[in-house]
Amino acid sequence: MIKEKLNLNSNLFLAPLAGVTDIPFRIICGELGAGLCFTEMISAKALYYDDKKTKKLLDTDPRENNTSVQIFGHEPEIIAYATRFLTENYNFKSIDINMGCPAPKIFKNGDGSALMGDLNLAEDVIRACKNNTDLPVSVKFRLGIDENSMNYMQLGQICDRLKLDYITLHARTRKMFYSGEADWSHIKRLVENVDIPVFGNGDCFTKEDIRKNMEYSNCDGVLLARGAMQNPFIFSDDEIKTKEEVIDTIKKHMQLKLEFYEEKRAILEMRKHIQWYLKGFRNSNKVKNKINQLTDLVEIYKILDEFKNE
Repeated sequence: MIKEKLNLNSNLFLAPLAGVTDIPFRIICGELGAGLCFTEMISAKALYYDDKKTKKLLDTDPRENNTSVQIFGHEPEIIAYATRFLTENYNFKSIDINMGCPAPKIFKNGDGSALMGDLNLAEDVIRACKNNTDLPVSVKFRLGIDENSMNYMQLGQICDRLKLDYITLHARTRKMFYSGEADWSHIKRLVENVDIPVFGNGDCFTKEDIRKNMEYSNCDGVLLARGAMQNPFIFSDDEIKTKEEVIDTIKKHMQLKLEFYEEKRAILEMRKHIQWYLKGFRNSNKVKNKINQLTDLVEIYKILDEFKNE
């Protein structure tokens, strides 16, 4: 089991999220109890061409001890290069291959979920990664491109045959993007038909969602994306936090942002997080709307403190 192999404290992982899973958010989620925290999705081709902006996304911090990286690409030789580069130059816990991203730009280039349309190429990509690292390797994929081509079982069995360390199934098709409901019956089927660990993904927004879906599917763990983005406390033993605890976490998150970004960018990027952190609290909409108009840190903290003491 991957949790034991990597000596992790939890089988709840933070999924890669573009524009969200930077160092500050990974530190927050790691301290709250996430087993693994993924970087933002990394282009293997960008690494091959030495893109500085992409390499910046690979930065980590000593306060992280559970960071993994997810790469995407469809050319085996490029994947092989990126895998060697990451293994030799960084200290990531594992490498995940993205075969589930539904974004039009990614799909059009033949990457992400487009690989589910060519399982022979998908297998070559997986081999290229696995043969060029001694780190644990995993693959994240969807049910298929659409409801008429659901081939997740075949891809899962390829990963099983290649003895990957685990796989993650997002229980939607590419066509669905993030709409409709994730169908966990397919995760249950996959668990029953492969020997390697299976992680579930899709529609886990509360501890109860996690418990219910894990019990139903018998999966080995859960990869949390939107659920963690909207509520990082989902990784902790008690996901229900007081207003005071949430605001203290917002301030800690803001201070971490200020360590890595100049103040204006830190404040702008924290706006979305504050929206998520305060969701559900009484009278929070007024506070969120005010903060969205502010660029002064002192004023933001003043409003948060006033809300905290209401």
